[in-house]
Amino acid sequence: MLIFGMLILAFALAFARMLKGPEMSDRIAAMELISSVTMAFVLSYSILVNKAIYFDIVIVISLISFIGTVAVSTYLKQKK
Repeated sequence: MLIFGMLILAFALAFARMLKGPEMSDRIAAMELISSVTMAFVLSYSILVNKAIYFDIVIVISLISFIGTVAVSTYLKQKK
């Protein structure tokens, strides 16, 4: 149960960085960290309840996170 508390703290800190971040690169890095923490939360829950079905959710989150990062990076590159 300690792991869930630590993950919630990491999520809150990353969310604060995403809102406060002075530059867009800080916000992109915070969004990546939020997706990684979310994946860790789902994996931890999956291990706790002993169900492997939740691994599919992690795969979908990682794909969406990657596509989102590439899209935002491409947009920012074209903007300059």
